[in-house]
Amino acid sequence: MKIVVVGAGVVGLACGYELLQDGHDVVVLDSSSAGQKASHGNAAKIAIAESGPVPAPGMVIQGLKWMLRADSPLYVKPSLSPPFLRFLLAMARNCTEEQFRAGLTVNLGLAQRANAVFDEWQSAGLDFEMHQRGVLLAYENPTHFENRLGYQGLFDSYGSHVEVLDQQGVHEVEPALSDRINHGLFYPQDRQIEPDSLTAALVAHITKLGGLVREHARVAAFEPSSTGVRAVRLDDGSTYSCDGLVLTAGVWTASLAEQLGVRLPIRPGKGYSVDYTPAPIQLRTSLTLEDAHVAVTPLNGMIRVAGTMEFSGYDESINTARVHAIERAAARYFRDWNSNSPHQTPWAGLRPMTPDGLPIIGPLSHDANVWVASGHAMLGLTLAPTTGRAIRHLIRGEASDPELSADRFRPRSRRHAGVRAAAV
Repeated sequence: MKIVVVGAGVVGLACGYELLQDGHDVVVLDSSSAGQKASHGNAAKIAIAESGPVPAPGMVIQGLKWMLRADSPLYVKPSLSPPFLRFLLAMARNCTEEQFRAGLTVNLGLAQRANAVFDEWQSAGLDFEMHQRGVLLAYENPTHFENRLGYQGLFDSYGSHVEVLDQQGVHEVEPALSDRINHGLFYPQDRQIEPDSLTAALVAHITKLGGLVREHARVAAFEPSSTGVRAVRLDDGSTYSCDGLVLTAGVWTASLAEQLGVRLPIRPGKGYSVDYTPAPIQLRTSLTLEDAHVAVTPLNGMIRVAGTMEFSGYDESINTARVHAIERAAARYFRDWNSNSPHQTPWAGLRPMTPDGLPIIGPLSHDANVWVASGHAMLGLTLAPTTGRAIRHLIRGEASDPELSADRFRPRSRRHAGVRAAAV
């Protein structure tokens, strides 16, 4: 089959690479440079230990407390936009204990084979920076620690085992932490990947296997067929015919799907990261400073500090107040952190969020030749390999997971509606 993948972030490239393994003729298109949107500045972790969906018990109350603080871990820019308000209300309805546990179970089911697939990719010759330092969830607040520990049974059932640490144990695992940290959960199996090295390796191997990755290629229109889409036309007039189409364009997946007559509730959630080069301190492991919701990841020659969730539309500008909040967290929780350490220009990117915190992986609509792989929130890097494999299996004709299907967001009366193609 000729398959066009729209979106060359880590998820789209994973889909392209996996589809080539089944002998398909694959073209991956991106309106920007491959891997340089949300994939570029993520926390650089295979975060199996942090697979919980964003909507969580207590999030609504906490979010209201934080709403007027521009430097809070969760910031919602006030807006009266009806689609935005509907999205927030739908997210609020998912902030229950039952929904959170169900969502965590789904994400863990996807994440549990991530490391095995990454190992397969490296064995196949993909050359990317990967470390196996584990991840430490570090806590100052004992209530936050106890609450997270209450979900460990689910993690255990998916093979994500933990070492529960007291204050002495935490500082034995990571001596660089300050005395504010009293509790920790250490997951030795979790890994770190420098995302640019991974996306570059995927591009190289897609090309090596006969596929095409075309950058700065903006979709102008989809040409309809009786089964969905027969071609993708770009704004430069070039056309790529296809037997199948996969939408993996992150936050822009929703606008592409809408041009095909299907509304997907994917909204942008902005995240930030700052790369310190050279590394200002030496770390033994990757961490998440749980009380501040800030991830700290040591990579070759640098440390990446990342965090925050900001709902402010499609604005990719840097809010310095939020960058300073990330920097303050590092200074607060590390013993010898130098706040004046040299760093690269701070980065901000838009993560694709869904109201229930789960990705959309499956057909765009009933009996069409269009599939979706988007809505991964902060877990794009973690879930990319198993998402790519899932799309590979779906295009073979295997059934989709109803918990990940786009159908879960549609009224029952419209769940078998077809795709109509239109100009983008």
